[in-house]
Amino acid sequence: MNIYNIQQNYLSICESIIENGGEITALQEVELMISKSELQQKAVAYIYVVKSLESDVTTIDEEIKRLQALKLSRTKTIDKLKDTVKSAMEMYDIEEIKTATLKINFRKSESVEVDPDIISDIWCNTKTVKTPDKSRIKEAIKIGTAIRGAILKINRNIQIK
Repeated sequence: MNIYNIQQNYLSICESIIENGGEITALQEVELMISKSELQQKAVAYIYVVKSLESDVTTIDEEIKRLQALKLSRTKTIDKLKDTVKSAMEMYDIEEIKTATLKINFRKSESVEVDPDIISDIWCNTKTVKTPDKSRIKEAIKIGTAIRGAILKINRNIQIK
């Protein structure tokens, strides 16, 4: 089997995994295993599949940005149209507009506006957030300080060039 066929085979397996929500079946797990004798050939095929999937992710990210921009544009248009109708109804002192298919009217609601710089602390909730300072902890461990609840873990990340 040549590298192209292997790559196509793994692309097909990956597509099946993606369609299954990322869940890998036992058969797929066996098909994806790499023996020592196959390492060179399969690793190259896998990386071509990885590059293809990374390209898909980039395309999906770009499409998400495009759709978010469309959503934002439509949301701004909706808000502008609603505000225009509200302003006109207020200007002409009209409380309700009814047709056979819709009804436009005002609903009363209450909200409190607060200036956080001026309001007294007795009216405020205080939140305390505890986050470990990982860079400081890393440096302390490197110089030999034992820190309960923290270890320095050496990772081996695959690099593709």
